[in-house]
Amino acid sequence: MRRRILLLVLGITALVVLAFAIPLAILTPSVVTNNAQAKALDQARAVGLYLQNGSPTADQISSYLKNLSQTRDRSTAVQLPDGTTIGTLHDLGSQGHRPDYPGASGPGGLPNDHNGNLPTGGGAQPQMVSVPGGKVAELAVGTNSGAYLVQVYVSSGALQSGVGKWWALIAGGSAALLLIGLIGGELLTRRIVRPLLDTAQTAHRISAGDVTARAPTNGPREIAEVGSALNLLADRIDELIAEERETVADLSHRLRTPLTALRLDAEALRDPVEAERVGNHVSVLERMLTAVIRAARRPQREGRLPSCDATEVVRDRVEFWSALADDQRRATRTRLPAEPLLVRASAEDLAAALDALLENVVAHTPEGTPYAVELRVDEPGAVLAVADEGPGISPDAVSRGRSDRGSSGLGLDIARRCAEASGGSMTIAANPSGGAHVELRLGSP
Repeated sequence: MRRRILLLVLGITALVVLAFAIPLAILTPSVVTNNAQAKALDQARAVGLYLQNGSPTADQISSYLKNLSQTRDRSTAVQLPDGTTIGTLHDLGSQGHRPDYPGASGPGGLPNDHNGNLPTGGGAQPQMVSVPGGKVAELAVGTNSGAYLVQVYVSSGALQSGVGKWWALIAGGSAALLLIGLIGGELLTRRIVRPLLDTAQTAHRISAGDVTARAPTNGPREIAEVGSALNLLADRIDELIAEERETVADLSHRLRTPLTALRLDAEALRDPVEAERVGNHVSVLERMLTAVIRAARRPQREGRLPSCDATEVVRDRVEFWSALADDQRRATRTRLPAEPLLVRASAEDLAAALDALLENVVAHTPEGTPYAVELRVDEPGAVLAVADEGPGISPDAVSRGRSDRGSSGLGLDIARRCAEASGGSMTIAANPSGGAHVELRLGSP
């Protein structure tokens, strides 16, 4: 989006610049030519005034002309009344003035004044005549000494001199305007797009479980309103999660009363061995209930992006289940990393997920069936795999609350939810021997 807005601004700027630059570039040669012709006409008038007012001699006229710009592309010539020429005159044919004697009107039709002189100054005006290779500004000047003819020659190159500079100036100005448009577009996109990107990033963080993230409320009013609405949503999610945790904690706490009664009944059993066995089960259930209450009432901001050392958790749970595995004569194989491996899951959730998988192995495979637990690094997270050589897992067992073996059907769903909460997934496959192979992909913190 940022690139599109920037391209839009540049496109509009380019259109505006071209709308002015192209006509200016087309008109520039005409303007330069007109300016060069105007300078030639002004110079012809200046020489005419000098001849009329000063009554100079031929030497003075020659000296005067030498002080003017006399080059190959621009030169000035004067024809004296006696026909003598100072400089180079150009034959203009019927277009020019050729006074033949003092006081006479020129062939170009210049009228005599009341004294019989050709008019000058404000009366006679120079004319531009095209000649091969350029143009000539010609003026016939009548004085008491006779008629003078003044010619100022300008070559075609001199008429177009400066066009390249003007085109370069237009191109430079256009480039400068485009640069200004680019800078303005960059500032505009930063003001509009950056708050949008920050807001989108905040939404992704919230969806990933980080409800502490808050969107910026600066920038344009509409974007600021979106950020404020997203922040209100995050606050509401916090409130709902807190209410849900309190509800779970309250419900769990209510179970303590019947659990206490169950412990009293276990202690009242006459058979000490049976009383101890039931009491141990009650103790395990009580510990699990305490863990549920603790997890539900942990600080509200804790655990949204949890992490734990998966190596330590898996080692602890495998050791816990090893006693039962030895009792059932199950061969176990464990492969763990030598160093700590952090994953994005709380120790309680990961332990519950592994317990669910190992409980499935113990409960749904014959005694003596071996199993293996492997934890390995899989960038950017880890993979926890539990494999056995039992009868395998039915596809229906993946659905929450469904089981084909008389259990609650929640074990695999607990493991799946743990993997997905960490940003990973759960896959179930079959071993070559026909047993089940369950993998939990866990994200990194």
